[in-house]
Amino acid sequence: MSRLTIFQDSNPNTHEDFTEYQEITDRLAAIGVQFEQWQADQPLPDDADQQAVLAAYHEDIERLNSAHGFTTVDVVALGPDHPQRQEMRAKFLNEHTHDDFEIRFFVDGSGIFYIHKNDHVYAVLCEKGDLISVPADTTHWFDMGEHPNFRCIRFFTAPEGWVGNFTGSTIASQFPTFDQLTGHA
Repeated sequence: MSRLTIFQDSNPNTHEDFTEYQEITDRLAAIGVQFEQWQADQPLPDDADQQAVLAAYHEDIERLNSAHGFTTVDVVALGPDHPQRQEMRAKFLNEHTHDDFEIRFFVDGSGIFYIHKNDHVYAVLCEKGDLISVPADTTHWFDMGEHPNFRCIRFFTAPEGWVGNFTGSTIASQFPTFDQLTGHA
């Protein structure tokens, strides 16, 4: 189940939790973050390749593409046996921004986007069926856990794809990790 946990950025021990879709959507919209839930247009087997995944969500992808003019839409997957999972996790755990907005749709699995805005940290647990769009220049980080397991559709308007502008802040290390928030620790 999707979940939003809101912390004071100065106190990671005090928080509020929200699990109702509309409440999550409304609270995120108030800080400029888009949150949606999608259903596949057709059945999707577990071993579906990129083409099949993109076909299953064709209507929603086209709706976003026509609104934003993406140059690239692809599928990325990371499993618990990936040889570079620790290096990839470490990279995304550092607070950063992007010159472009960041959109991810979770086809399978889960991950947490931590958005640092207005003296709060919004930890958004995204699971299968969830789409999140983090606005450009918004400080955030992402945690996939010690044993990542997700498949996402990524959307890019910039031809170079994912480019992070790291803030140098250590704030991410002060908040509960994916494994701690989801009970996978």
